[in-house]
Amino acid sequence: MKAYVFPGQGAQFPGMGKDIYKNSEVAKKLFNKANDILEFSITNIMFGDDAEALKQTKVTQPAIFLHSVILAKVLGNSFHPEMVAGHSLGEFSALVSAKYLSFEDGLKLVSKRAISMQKACEKNPSTMAVVLGLKNEIVEAICSKIDEVVVPANYNCPGQLVISGSEKGINIACQKLTEVGARRALKLPVGGAFHSPLMEPARKELESAIDDTEFNKGVCPIYQNVTATAITDPDKINKNLKKQLTGSVMWTQTMQQMVSDGLTSVTEVGPGKVLQGLFKKVDRKIPTESASLQSTI
Repeated sequence: MKAYVFPGQGAQFPGMGKDIYKNSEVAKKLFNKANDILEFSITNIMFGDDAEALKQTKVTQPAIFLHSVILAKVLGNSFHPEMVAGHSLGEFSALVSAKYLSFEDGLKLVSKRAISMQKACEKNPSTMAVVLGLKNEIVEAICSKIDEVVVPANYNCPGQLVISGSEKGINIACQKLTEVGARRALKLPVGGAFHSPLMEPARKELESAIDDTEFNKGVCPIYQNVTATAITDPDKINKNLKKQLTGSVMWTQTMQQMVSDGLTSVTEVGPGKVLQGLFKKVDRKIPTESASLQSTI
């Protein structure tokens, strides 16, 4: 079975999407529509060379979403997913590309998500750290014993788990995890504790926006972050999406489940190749590729 997967925050780069815009009338219309919906010219930032402007959360998340979703649209008839998934923010791209959400509704939710997360970060100074070389169970056990908010946030691949929490909690966790043999326990340059209880104010804001959004029947199953299982029921998808901001991204488990369900190839749609690398850590034999504009021109 062919899977299409969609990257999350961190995959952005200056100039992203410019080639798609130049080579496709469909893309041009959608990018221009996005500028209208967002009420600022995100294309000027995406297509420019100001990396700092692109790092603003209110820009980064819609930019990655637009790059992914518009590329999937431009692929046209060659886009035939049998299963989809997206890492964190990428779940919204996957939902639009598999037709569970309209382009307009997906972009509005992503924009709301980005702004709500930024506010939550300002309210609760917090951070994240990547832990390499330990079993998940060891990381989970150590986090659970710290008297601060510290939780597993992103199960990226076997031996790589990102933790999320208060500044103090993450500092304590990094020290303890290093002591028990982590190859690395390194704080990340992020503005807050994504996928942790500290995102609760953002979750509440996003939940009301999700409640006001229509979910449709999709073209294939989506493997959602909080369950790591194939879902097709729009009501269940809605409920799972509401839990995503404070829940863990079960990406390792998602990849393993896809393999169990008959995965034969992976195409990453959007900027970067991070997800292809993670799939190789699960099963080196699975062919992976980036979605290419060339095949559509």
